[in-house]
Amino acid sequence: MKSFEKMDLQPVLLKSITEMGFEKPTPIQEKVIPFLLKVPNDLVALAQTGTGKTAAFGLPIIQHTDLSYVGTQALILSPTRELCLQISGEMRSFAKYIPNLQIVSVYGGSDMSRQITALKKGAHIIVATPGRMNDLLNKQRKIDLSHLQFAVLDEADEMLNMGFKEDLDAILDKTSDTKVTLLFSATMPSNVQQISKTYMDNPHEITVGTRNAGIETVDHVCYAVRSHDRYLALKRIVDYHPEIYGIIFCRTRVETKDVAAKLIQDGYNADALHGELSQSQRETVMHKFRIKNLQILVATDVAARGLDVKDITDIINYNLPDEVDLYIHRSGRTGRAGQLGVSIAIVNLREKNKIRMIEARLRRKFEQKQVPTGKEICEKQLLNLVDRMQKIEVDHKEIDKFLPVVAEKLEWLSRDELIKHIVSLEFNRLLDYYKDAKDLNPPEEDRSRRKRFDKEGSRNNDSRRMTERGFTRFRINLGHKDSLNPRDLIGLINRCTHKRYMDIGKIDLMNTFSFFEVDQKYAGDVLAGFRGIEYNQRNVIVEMQEAGAEQQRETTKRPGYESRRDRKQSEYGGSRYNTASKKKRSTFSNDRELYSREGKPAKRQKAKRTKRPTGR
Repeated sequence: MKSFEKMDLQPVLLKSITEMGFEKPTPIQEKVIPFLLKVPNDLVALAQTGTGKTAAFGLPIIQHTDLSYVGTQALILSPTRELCLQISGEMRSFAKYIPNLQIVSVYGGSDMSRQITALKKGAHIIVATPGRMNDLLNKQRKIDLSHLQFAVLDEADEMLNMGFKEDLDAILDKTSDTKVTLLFSATMPSNVQQISKTYMDNPHEITVGTRNAGIETVDHVCYAVRSHDRYLALKRIVDYHPEIYGIIFCRTRVETKDVAAKLIQDGYNADALHGELSQSQRETVMHKFRIKNLQILVATDVAARGLDVKDITDIINYNLPDEVDLYIHRSGRTGRAGQLGVSIAIVNLREKNKIRMIEARLRRKFEQKQVPTGKEICEKQLLNLVDRMQKIEVDHKEIDKFLPVVAEKLEWLSRDELIKHIVSLEFNRLLDYYKDAKDLNPPEEDRSRRKRFDKEGSRNNDSRRMTERGFTRFRINLGHKDSLNPRDLIGLINRCTHKRYMDIGKIDLMNTFSFFEVDQKYAGDVLAGFRGIEYNQRNVIVEMQEAGAEQQRETTKRPGYESRRDRKQSEYGGSRYNTASKKKRSTFSNDRELYSREGKPAKRQKAKRTKRPTGR
């Protein structure tokens, strides 16, 4: 392994990273830094989150920056403001002994005028989120990228998943043709490959680990429970790991708030992180979690993007994501810097096929575990208490002066009775709670019955499905025949409504039409946004669905009207995972978690508005 000293880095950079605690380069740094320091070329680097990618591209960019020219020479784009601030903070630390180097952060949720003022003073390097960067570049025209030397797309897969494709296109179109483009990503889905083909010239590829696979230092564990026992199973898993310091991932903001509120009410040291928090609230929660005043963070995928928290022991998937790449991103938040981590999945009996899909990508098997019983949890907690008592540091000078009084009060207790009193003081609540607690592990007959049910299927289920609480269901006259997949539909909703952080619920793709759900407070925005829209040279019609409308429409169709493929897609629910199980409903997350069907994704079509003819 090369050391930083042998990489031809400038002495001022070596001095700063030494003070930051850098000792040996990580695998991605060892491969990328020498490559970029020589003659920079377009680069695609695939590595998991938390592997030191910022230093891999940041140090060479700083070294190549010409301080005599005040124009912008490097642009680093990241999906979230947290990651943007994290990158800019690290870049300033790297450049600690280069006082004339100007690094400016540009991100949404902050005063734009202050950012414009900072840009006017000069910015050699800009670290930005795509939305705000596009506003300042193409709308406000406050940034000039004509002499740009480096364009970095960090967490490229996440930016595309969040619907930033159009912003990225608009930004990169304004950059010079001679620039070097660096694309860093944890996974390489088809949309990221398309970006590399469009904006990069014969890029060199560097992969750390197995492409599109998870981190080797993470163990994957699965607990199978009945759906209605999911929260009880979560509590038992947390109780069984008393030293847990982890993140619980949920699908939607509603679910995130609900789970966090229940945990707090039940006495757990937890809090929620989701898109409805203000920036100050978010920073408060994150600060508490980073300094370990919070033991458990309940979060959505988008809200947790850009988090850089060390020593996370466990990731708990309260619900599995429908996209394998999202699971890889989640699990990659533990097991960093050579430490061991655990990624836990709580699944119902009909989600076993999802586990097999993830296992195929990870090239690793999940360890199937039984949900701990009350007796097992109490034993684990008791042993943890004993370990804490053994390791606690005693301040003899302060304690000794109180010992005579304490000994006098406790002299009537024998040794065994004293131990029992100490244990009871700590454990009475836990012992009472788990007294006669039921077994949450489904019996074997339930599992075999579920397998038969999955095999036989239920053709009428989707027509009777209920809309998720807090959401409104819509019907759109586009489906598979229009080359539409879930990722395209979510992107279309984003572009037409201009509500990037609107919650999107379940999506069901049929052959000639589809259904989707959005946060009910945005129902009017959806109807208004889709007026006059064309998709793939077809007029788009979106209608709000009332309760029972699908069932009524299904019963009024003439016999044979619904095609066999429509029935099949309805049964499968548009899920990319469950190709063997009918009656599977696809659940799509809020917060721009974008999903695609199995197989080759359809090419994204650009939505355009058409002028309506006048009524003359």
